[in-house]
Amino acid sequence: MITPLEHLSRNGRLGKFFIDGQWLEPKGSAKGVVVNPATEETVTQFALGNGEDVDAAVSAARRAFATWSRTRPEYRAGLLDRLRTLLEARSELFAQCLSLEMGAAIGYARSAQVPLAIAHVKVARDLLEAFPFVKQRGHTAVAQEPIGVCALITPWNWPLYQITAKVSPALAAGCTVVLKPSELSPLGALLFAETIEEAGFPNGVFNLVNGDGSCVGSALASHPDVDMISITGSTRAGIAVAQAAAPTVKRVAQELGGKSPNVILPDADLDRAVAMGLAAAFRNLGQSCSAPTRMIVPRAMLSNSESIAKRTADEIVVGDPLSEASTHGAIANRAQFDRIQTMIGVGIAEGATLVTGGEGRPAGLNAGFYVKPTIFSDVRTDMRIAQEEIFGPVLCLIPYDTVEEAITIANHTVYGLGAHVQGKNTDVVRDVASRIRCGQVHLNYPAWDPHAPFGGFKQSGNGREFGIEGMLEYLEVKSILGYF
Repeated sequence: MITPLEHLSRNGRLGKFFIDGQWLEPKGSAKGVVVNPATEETVTQFALGNGEDVDAAVSAARRAFATWSRTRPEYRAGLLDRLRTLLEARSELFAQCLSLEMGAAIGYARSAQVPLAIAHVKVARDLLEAFPFVKQRGHTAVAQEPIGVCALITPWNWPLYQITAKVSPALAAGCTVVLKPSELSPLGALLFAETIEEAGFPNGVFNLVNGDGSCVGSALASHPDVDMISITGSTRAGIAVAQAAAPTVKRVAQELGGKSPNVILPDADLDRAVAMGLAAAFRNLGQSCSAPTRMIVPRAMLSNSESIAKRTADEIVVGDPLSEASTHGAIANRAQFDRIQTMIGVGIAEGATLVTGGEGRPAGLNAGFYVKPTIFSDVRTDMRIAQEEIFGPVLCLIPYDTVEEAITIANHTVYGLGAHVQGKNTDVVRDVASRIRCGQVHLNYPAWDPHAPFGGFKQSGNGREFGIEGMLEYLEVKSILGYF
């Protein structure tokens, strides 16, 4: 099978952007590099955009909006159906791309990163079947209309997943878009643009400009012809985007950082609660903003929790992302690898008990951004490792004496993105969930639901993605009095 790099090189995509239905040369000459996290080797260069490229993409989106916003929902649904079919047909190419540019284990890329991304396209398409774009309220029509040109900024940790989570509902709503993917994971976005092109979306409806946040991201956020900007990234990046967007009073949707709690109640099945909790925290090597990396356990169960967590961590196989034997691959980039190493050192210096893992690479791995799955116990909630987003496979076990204290610990964070609660008493589990200040709570490890709205309280952002709430973000409300 042809590799993603061979495919993109053969088609001449690496040095171009997709604007107004065409693959265009960039206005400038700046280049970025793609580094293979498994080897630390530079594998290719790609074009970085500038303000002129942004202007061209926004202008194309503005022109296309006039007609795209007036298309029938059935027409948009048909194109999304076509997009989903093509993504499914190219799923292995996307999986290989994820392993190459962000170090995802190939099994995980195939089983989670790609299929969950495709699910967002299906959800957006299905919403169009019955969505009431116009409702009657007495003699007034309350219309939901597309907000306009949307700039979408996506991260490196779930590259394809976050692209489809933003692009699909925006297009379904009747908006046109300009996508700026992370400069650390640009290849999958180029493949996605090719798929959009083949699906037959009209020119200018979808546009892609690669670039960094300080140049392309800032230009999009401040652009007077962009009506909305949606960003998934760090809280620092979200603040910068909001500040740049403020003078033009555009809508800003932010899905930002997290430090999610996992409250293990005294009646929980401890083996299941801890083992599945560790798996959830270390999913995607902990590089998820909603990863439940603060496991809050009854003090009397702390020792048993340590043993279960260590046993579960010992079953993790960190290694070559392309090996079928690897359950976890490499951290996505050098900066994140260094951040995780620093924070593991901080945890040791703060006096937390190191249960397993620690600094350095796993045994036998002398190159690549590989990290030891690490567990700290006896963690106090005022420690940096309990407060700061590490974004890696580092779990904090925090003991509590009463359920009230557990809830206080869960809420003792500037973030409020996700949370988990484990217990056998349904009423108690639901009550605890209702008292945690965050946007999404998982009770007893339920199945993933692509219709469940996702977003944060506090410094985890504002707005929602996924499901009908995700599409509502891209719609404006217009009331027409005397319509009926």
